[in-house]
Amino acid sequence: MSRPIRVLLMVENVALARDHRLRKHAAALVAAGRSVTVVCRRDPGNRDVPGVRVFDYPPPRDGTSKLGFVREYLYSLLMAAVLTVRAMLAGGVDVVQISSTPDLAFVLAVPLRLLGRTVVFDFKDLSPEMYAARYGTREGLMYALLQRFEHASLRTADHVVAVNASVREVAMRRGGVPAAGITVVGNGPPLAALAARAPDPALRRGREHLCVLAGMMGPQDSIHLAVEAVARVVRERGRTDTAFTFIGAGDAVPELRRLAGRLGLDPWVSFPGWVEQERLFDHLATADLGLEPNLEDFVTPVKALEYMAFGLPFVAFDVAETRLVAEGAAELAPPGDVPAFAALIDGLLADPARRAALGATGRRVVAESLAWEHQARRYLTVFDRIPRVSRAGRRAEARA
Repeated sequence: MSRPIRVLLMVENVALARDHRLRKHAAALVAAGRSVTVVCRRDPGNRDVPGVRVFDYPPPRDGTSKLGFVREYLYSLLMAAVLTVRAMLAGGVDVVQISSTPDLAFVLAVPLRLLGRTVVFDFKDLSPEMYAARYGTREGLMYALLQRFEHASLRTADHVVAVNASVREVAMRRGGVPAAGITVVGNGPPLAALAARAPDPALRRGREHLCVLAGMMGPQDSIHLAVEAVARVVRERGRTDTAFTFIGAGDAVPELRRLAGRLGLDPWVSFPGWVEQERLFDHLATADLGLEPNLEDFVTPVKALEYMAFGLPFVAFDVAETRLVAEGAAELAPPGDVPAFAALIDGLLADPARRAALGATGRRVVAESLAWEHQARRYLTVFDRIPRVSRAGRRAEARA
């Protein structure tokens, strides 16, 4: 009997415990009989995926300046290289999946391909666009380097897994990857998340309604626009019957807390930080409305997918991928129009029938097409097409 394909999932500067897409990839591969190793940043929850061997490294100091981010990612790349060698010596590797961002792991992919390993690139974020959103410029050496790194990562890979159709188009246009070399694998929630869950009234903090925003909060995520919209809902529209909870972590959280304070929102807005998945699901099952202020056309609105899985209607800006995902599950404001965003929040809180209709549509769309179980089948086809033994492995077995 031939041995299972040995897959190494490499992700820079993030922990397996914090990367839900990576956790789903690892679990799907294990369930399909693959041998799975993950190289990632250290976190106590990294061992929570059964059957996965984890090699992790101590987290670097978080970078806040451009130079700080360079140091942070170079450290992560070095540690990933060391642990990849360790994984190869401690059981072997046939296929390596590297993930964006940042797009630096191609430095490791080149020698791995020369050694006969197959390289898969999980293309889920666009580094140049994220840099532009964070720093407000598309000029300078760093932006140019990110473009080169992205191109190198795409060209080095044997196959590209794209998180959505917009990212797939970028891989073809900017990376010259043929359509046959790309598989679109979405990032929908597992169907298990659809299980009925009782709301927790305490999460409303004594108010009639609860609005939730859940996800990463970096400067590029435009969370400040949601906070400004909440200020308009409370101050201009007089809606003081609603609690707003911003769940998640990221570089922008300290400034978001200060912004809420300056706007006088402390009685209504809370930032509990990162919470365990079960507690997040409690919030989603209790909330009346979700918020998604993303302004980037290429970004898959993971927040929105989780809202929809729980039948939770949401308000978002009308950008490409959000519009495709929402499919009648949300009210969309013109991009960046904070007063319109606030008006939609206020209008939906006043209209329970409309909320119920939007929520039911979202739940149905997730169950029928967007849930991870549907996406996992596409993901596994990538590995089904890979020979059960790598090129290097076949040569070694032939010599034996």
